Amino acid sequence: MATPNELTAMRRAIAISAQGLGTTSPNPPVGCVILDRDGVPVGEGYHLRKGDHHAEVNALTAAGERAEGGTAVVTLEPCNHQGRTPPCRQALIDAKVSRVLIAVMDPTSRGEGGAAVLEQAGIEVERGILEQEALLVLGPWLHSLRMGRPHITWAYTAGADEDDQDVKDLRRMHDLVIRRNGAIEEGVPGGHGAGAFRVPDRLLGDEPAKAVADLAESGARSVLVEGSRNEAARLLADLVDRVIVEVPSTPPSSASTPADELVPRGFRLVDATVLGLCVRLTAHRVVSRDH
Repeated sequence: MATPNELTAMRRAIAISAQGLGTTSPNPPVGCVILDRDGVPVGEGYHLRKGDHHAEVNALTAAGERAEGGTAVVTLEPCNHQGRTPPCRQALIDAKVSRVLIAVMDPTSRGEGGAAVLEQAGIEVERGILEQEALLVLGPWLHSLRMGRPHITWAYTAGADEDDQDVKDLRRMHDLVIRRNGAIEEGVPGGHGAGAFRVPDRLLGDEPAKAVADLAESGARSVLVEGSRNEAARLLADLVDRVIVEVPSTPPSSASTPADELVPRGFRLVDATVLGLCVRLTAHRVVSRDH
């Protein structure tokens, strides 16, 4: 069981993990908070890009000696392999933490898994702490692993011919952005690690499978398609996982856009948020239980 302090720390770890959206791919966006022996936060960190230190190492560095005997609260199971950086489970063992709380288990974990090795070292491990909340950030990365392709979001403004600027705040949360003219850009220009990512020139041909394969080979885990009149939206229509629609507000007495024109069929509305003079609707594709 997690204490109130630990739950607060996990929510903080989830919040800071989102800072890595749009830059960590093909790695996951992860956050970590270190609590000392008394449950007081003494360090935090997140993973920014492949090749840089992982969240646990950044948090342990900030905590220093105060991590000994404390608790590491991390959104994803600590890695168990030597890549561009050392395994995070070893960093936690070396720091002599006594307890590790994990939100989401890592399906890419090598061997026995980081959690199992931590337990073998005598460290108490709790799994599944605020898992559903952590999936708000890790969900697209996990979806990309399951599907073997990037998670695709289509964003547009209802009833607008020129709508790119209305969704510009979404760009930095995605690895790649497909503009209305077909150009493909990094969501955060130059944000990914050197040699870990490639930006395709543009989608070629009219085969969805080929187009999405090109996106996957770039190292992207998430792709944003901008604009209602984007040819890429037509090409990738059956592969879109999430739709975000900006709906301009109208006075109560004015005629409005019919509801069935706001969100494509086959999608379920999951959120409605007021943003200035617009309402932002978010809808997820309805997936059959057979898939």
